[in-house]
Amino acid sequence: MLLDSASLYFRAFYGVPDSLKAPDGTVVNAVRGILDFVATLTAQYSPDAVVACWDDDWRPAWRVDLLPSYKTHRLADPADLAEEVPDLLTPQVPLIAEAFGLIGIPVVGAQGAEADDIIGTLARSWDGPVDAVTGDRDLFQLVDDARPVRILYVARGVGNHDVVDEAWIRTKYGIESRQYVDFAVMRGDTSDGIPGVPGIGEKTAATLLKEFGDLDGILEAARQPFSSIKPRARQSLLDSEEYIHVARKVVTVSSDACPTDVLVREPLSQDQKDALTAFGEQWGLGSVSGRVIEALG
Repeated sequence: MLLDSASLYFRAFYGVPDSLKAPDGTVVNAVRGILDFVATLTAQYSPDAVVACWDDDWRPAWRVDLLPSYKTHRLADPADLAEEVPDLLTPQVPLIAEAFGLIGIPVVGAQGAEADDIIGTLARSWDGPVDAVTGDRDLFQLVDDARPVRILYVARGVGNHDVVDEAWIRTKYGIESRQYVDFAVMRGDTSDGIPGVPGIGEKTAATLLKEFGDLDGILEAARQPFSSIKPRARQSLLDSEEYIHVARKVVTVSSDACPTDVLVREPLSQDQKDALTAFGEQWGLGSVSGRVIEALG
């Protein structure tokens, strides 16, 4: 089970009231929320290993060099290139990492890599089924029934998550999972600053992929004056060739971002149980420590 950590702790921060505070007054709603997520999902799916995939670089320079609009709207201050993170969340992030360490969940990041790249690398290297937990659609490109790799998509909440496999993507978008990168490039994604091809939305993108297979086939057809592509879409695609070339690289997650020697999860030792209990008491986390211990124990 691969956790898209930032996606989950932002979701926890906004989903749990910020009235939840430690004895010293520190707001700990994100800490409480993400530990609750882990307890719920590990109890439900019993994974052999759990990894917290981390954004060591949430907006890698190589992606920005290719596509300057990439995540621009998330900048707190364009002058210092910092991500806009709520003041009450910032001090909770290291506490989340500390809590994961106490219960044997490795926190894995890498220079120049986003959590998506860590997930992509570990999903492709793990010898067995993989579930990646995220609220973002980017990782749908990894879905592969043959391996199998699934996405536990928590956009509607962890307790009401979707299990995304190839059939789910086919039903939702009318495409195959292997086509998702090209689909996203054409459709665009405002949440990541991916502009898309003007005039081509989800339905048109899916129709083009169904007929021509991938963006290479679509562009080749667009160059043919008598292909079935309508004139406006044809011109838009041809005008967007440079964008398409770089956006495919930006949207595709890496497969070699980090070392892949992830340890199989062992049952919690008594020392780990005691450490998490003490951590929970120190930060006023209530019953969630016990739930985590029960789920991982």
